[in-house]
This record gives sequence, structure tokens and C-alpha cells, in this order.
Amino acid sequence: MTQSAKKISTGSLDTDKLLAEHGMSREEYAVLLKVLGREPTLAEFGVSAAMWSEHCSYKSTRIWLKQLPTKAPHVICGPGENAGVIDIGDGLAAVFKIESHNHPSFIEPYQGAATGVGGILRDVFTMGARPIANLNALRFGDPKHPRTKALLAGVVAGIGGYGNCMGIPTVGGETNFHASYNGNCLVNAMTVGIADKNKIFYSAAAGVGNPVVYVGSKTGRDGIKGATMASGEFNADSDAKRPTVQVGDPFIEKLVMEACLELMATDAIVAIQDMGAAGLTSSSVEMASKGGLGIALDLDKVPLREAGMSAYEIMLSESQERMLMILKPGHEAEAEKIFHKWELDFAIIGKLTDTGRLIATRHGKTEIDIAVGPLVEQSPLYNRPWEPTPAPAPIDAHDYPLPKGETPLTILQKLMASPDLGSRRWITEQYDSLVGGNTAQGPGGDAAVVRLEGTNKALAMTVDCTPRYCAADPVMGGAQAVVETWRNLCAVGAKPLAITDNMNFGNPEKPRIMGQFVGAVEGIKEACLALDYPVVSGNCSLYNETSGTPILPAPVIGGVGLIEDASKTVSIGFRRTGESIFVIGETKGHIGQSLYLREIFGKEEGAVPPVHLTTERRHGKFIRTHIAAGDITACHDVSDGGLLVALAEMALAGDLGCALDIVETHASFWFGEDQARYIITARDADHFLAEADAAGVPCFLLGQTGGENLAIKGMGSVDLGTLRAAHEHWMPDYMAE
Repeated sequence: MTQSAKKISTGSLDTDKLLAEHGMSREEYAVLLKVLGREPTLAEFGVSAAMWSEHCSYKSTRIWLKQLPTKAPHVICGPGENAGVIDIGDGLAAVFKIESHNHPSFIEPYQGAATGVGGILRDVFTMGARPIANLNALRFGDPKHPRTKALLAGVVAGIGGYGNCMGIPTVGGETNFHASYNGNCLVNAMTVGIADKNKIFYSAAAGVGNPVVYVGSKTGRDGIKGATMASGEFNADSDAKRPTVQVGDPFIEKLVMEACLELMATDAIVAIQDMGAAGLTSSSVEMASKGGLGIALDLDKVPLREAGMSAYEIMLSESQERMLMILKPGHEAEAEKIFHKWELDFAIIGKLTDTGRLIATRHGKTEIDIAVGPLVEQSPLYNRPWEPTPAPAPIDAHDYPLPKGETPLTILQKLMASPDLGSRRWITEQYDSLVGGNTAQGPGGDAAVVRLEGTNKALAMTVDCTPRYCAADPVMGGAQAVVETWRNLCAVGAKPLAITDNMNFGNPEKPRIMGQFVGAVEGIKEACLALDYPVVSGNCSLYNETSGTPILPAPVIGGVGLIEDASKTVSIGFRRTGESIFVIGETKGHIGQSLYLREIFGKEEGAVPPVHLTTERRHGKFIRTHIAAGDITACHDVSDGGLLVALAEMALAGDLGCALDIVETHASFWFGEDQARYIITARDADHFLAEADAAGVPCFLLGQTGGENLAIKGMGSVDLGTLRAAHEHWMPDYMAE
């Protein structure tokens, strides 16, 4: 028996109840008993359960995530820290990450989404970066489902409320609807920041005896068991989990950010970590573990906003806007002065030790005494059984011609008014996309573009995923999510540099679901390797299902690229009358898993469009080269809805029509979702065709810009006003019902 075991009183725990409440298995509990050499205290049980939860330990996914490519000459910091860091030249680094807040947002949509934004902002400024942009990827259930409208309204209000108050522009994102999300919406938030590449801050604790400092808001009882709640399925009692959702205050977060960045300009900080999932538990354990040290905490020193909080509650609280720091000795007063200037709590709550143990006392009593190493190194690691998703049979596009009485233009209007393709203006107008004055392109294009102050550069950023592809073929769907971000960045003239991933899946204990995850990782890996496009950060969100019904898998990819000269970028809108319109890439008319098939025929079936990675790379480089050269005046990648939808989006964005000279009546040409395609406009058609031919890139003339209609030779036309009404009215009308 250890010394610590002799001096600590465990009391009597209802083990069965605790295991059920915290999602810990009996096998995992047996490991904990072996680590301790005795029964745990309640606080020790809570700390261990949180650290070993799926949300914190990635126990079902770690063995697969290690296969992802994470290194490149421009990668400064890959996965494992609060956010990824890449070198963008001129002494600057881009810092970014995407993270989920799915379970909290379903339970309490406003606060769940708001604190999701707050958490990802802290992940970025913890690294020493000033956030310059937010993005999000949202997925809701069937619009007809009774909860969908309220979830959509609450989530959007929460994202806008937090980001707007912080003064960080929300510049892009995506929103989709599908019945598989009826019981479990997805809310993924991404933040991009800029830092001095030589002043990146990390979380590994160092220096025995150095003070452990708590800063920010006070600790309350909100968010307790948040990490374990996010590591299980929902059921009919999900509303009872409302107390596990954190409550955010963006005004406090703004103060915390400014105070942290001010202190980072000094030489006071050894290490820093935000208190995210599992709060003080994860921040203290992870910092000590990474530094190979112990940590001693006096929980009486933690600033509290509620009386009578126990050690368990203090350690597991997920109250927002809090940070944990290790300071250099002698800098305490300097740091305290800065945080008090910003009217924030500052408390020295402990010190680093050479014991390798987490020790926490409350009211003079030792409540936690456990080795740090095992909390991390002996966390469960499962190689769960998995089975591959059977490949769907290909669909013959000729079996799905235009319905009787329909034309490509009437089908276009129906698609443009559908929930997945309707305008997102109702959403984006609730976000401040221009605050800060550096947004060159905001919501509505292929990628957002944000200028970097003091340089000629700009960063481009986007989030993408096509869950219906991932459900049908996880490998191809994972690869497609990567290449769609690649295309969206290339379409604004940016060189894609790196990605962050948010892996949203159902219950990994089911072999079919685990197989979806394994397949998606394989597809992401193949695409990243082929494109020299590494993964530098990410997040896994599992158990996204309710009463046994899983979501469509959604491995959301956030991509970041660099534009060396911010003046050499283009957007999706047609710009001038009389310019030639080309499609880059081959159109074979692939309609398997397409929106045309789903929205017009009510079918979700068939093989997904194949992804050819060498083709994607070649076409992307061609597009970037000719945007930089000034040959391309507008550009849009072809994705959901196919060729005619992309053309309509370009016409609406530029408020300029077009006349298409293609004589083609089959629906698959207009609405097939073949990959590796872009639509561009150019002033000099002959020159552009010659350039494409020399590069070995398929390039076909579609027509010319001009007028107030979208016209197809021999098939009539639709005026832009009618098309815009169809496109923009669905969501406002839906939310007004």
C-alpha cells in the first residue's frame, strides 16, 4: 500500500451507480483499482472517468488516427496540442482547429453552440494566436421534424451571439438537413488565428516548483459530467442532461483573450492550457503529463461562484472562459496586474512537483492522489471490431431522365429551392462577417478570404463534407470531403496548405459504424498524401445517435490555404458581359447519391462519384496558376446539384445572366456530380483553351455571360429574378411558419 493510500479516506462509493453515470466499464474500473492500489475517492473516480471517456481519450479512434499524414515542411505543430500551426511566411503562422459541440447543442441549442464557439476560440488564442475568423458546419434533421426549426434557430443565434460579441468575423460554413440528424444535430466550429511563428505557446508543463495559475471566470456547477455526456448515446431522457451543458459569456471571453495575449507579449508564461472538456481535470493532467511532472492543487484557492462545491465538482466543472497557466517564478505579480486590469480572477492554486502525481486537497483534506502517467498512458485503447460498408451498385443515369413535362430549367428551380441548396442568407445575416475590416470574401462563395494586416497576403478557409457520400462509401466519401476543400481553396486562388478534421460518427461499439470511421480515415489519408495536404489538428465526436438511430457519418474537413497576393483572387460571381464560360474537367453524368436523385426521385442510392486524386491535383494547380495570371475572372467548383446549379449560383452571385450553347437534354449532364470540375469565366477564350490543352486539362466552352436570364440553347430560359426568389425564399419562409 502506498503512502497516499494510507492517508486518503475513500468512504463508501456506490460503484454500480457511478459506473453507469460516467460510462466507465468494469474492465476500466479494474485498471483504476490497480493504478491506485485501493478504492478511489469520488473525486478520483470522476477525474479518471473523465480522462478515460471517449471524448477525452479517443479510446476507439487513436489507433486509426495515427495513420493520418501530419508532417510537411510548413507544419510547425501537428495534432496533440490545442490547435495546429503552419508557417505562412514573413514570420507568421496560421493557427487553426475545428471542434464539435454536438451533444450540448441538441440539449440546449443556444448555449451549446455558443460555448462551442467559445471553446474553439480558446484553443486558438491559447497557442498565442489572435483569432481572425470563425467558420461552422451545421447539420439538422428533416425540416418537417418538430424539433428542427427550434434547433436551427437556437444554434444560429448562439454562434452569432458569441462570435459577434467577441468581435471575430464568422466568414463561412455549411448547413444541411437530413432525417438521420432528427435526434442528434451536429455543430462543428472552426477558428483560424494568426501568430508570430517564433512565439507559439504550448501546454507542456516545465519547472518543478513553478506556480500553477488559474485565470478567467469563476468556477460553477455548469458542465459537470460534460465529457462523459458527450461520450454516450442519447435516449428519451436526453433533456435530463441539460445541467451538463456549459453557459458561456462572450464578453468575459473577450477579456480573457486580451489579457492572455497581453501576458504572452511578456516572458512570463511557461505553458498554458484552456479548461475545455473535463475542465480543471484535463488541463492539469494534460499539462503535467506532457511535461513528465506532477502537479499539486489546493482547491480552496480556486475562485468559485457557488458555495459548498466539492472537490469532485471543482475538478469536473466545465464552466467557460477559464485558463490554466504555468508561470516563471517571479512573474506572478506582473501577471496578476494584467488580469486584474481586465477585471478577471487570478489565483495561484498550486505548483509543479517532481512526484509524477496529481494531488488535490479541499478543506485541508487530500481528495485526489493519483499518478498522472497512468491517467494518460493507461487510458483505454480499443481496436474495436469493424466491418466495411458494402459498395453500392452503380446507377445507370439513363434510368433517371427528366420527368415528363420537366426541363433542365424547371428542375433547376426545384433544386435551388430545396433545403440543402436554398440560400443561407437567413443564417449568414445573423453573423457579423465583416468586423475587423479584413474580410475580402465572406459567406456565400467557395472559400472565405481574410486579408492579413501588414502584408499583401490573405488566408483562404473553408469547411466541407458530403455525408450522403460517406454513408454510401466511407473511403470515397472521406477522400471527397478533403478534395472539396482543396477545390474550394483553389477556386479563390489559394494554395491549400493543411486541414483540420471533425469526425462525427455514431456508436463505435457497432462494427458497421466503426467500419464507417475506419473507411473515412483511409479516404482522408489517401487524399492528404496525394495532395501534400497534411492534417494538423482535429476532433472526434462519436455516439451521435439517439435510441439506436445513427447519424449519416460526417467527417467534416476544414481547409486553410494561402494567397500570396491578396489582389489576385476571384469570387464565384459572373463579373462582365461577354466573357466566355468554361467547365474544367470531364462531365460523365454521375448521378449516384446526387441531390437530383434524392430531391426529384426521392432516392438515396447508387455508387458515389469517384474521386481521382491525380486529376484533382492537376486541375487545382491549373486553376490557381491562371487565377494568379489574371486569365480567370470568376471561378466556382462544381459540387452539390451539378453543373447547372453551379452556373445558377454564379449568375445570382454576380447578378448577371448567361447564354449556354450546349445542346444537351439528358438530366445527368446538367445535374450529375462528377468530381474535379470547376466553372470559370475568361476574357480571352482562345488563349484559355490553348493553355488548358497545353496542360492536359479538359476544358469545354459552355457559353457566354450577359443578360438577365439563364438561357439554354433550344430549351428556353429563366430570369434571374424568378431564380433568386426560388433560391432565397425557402429558409425565411420555413422559419416564419
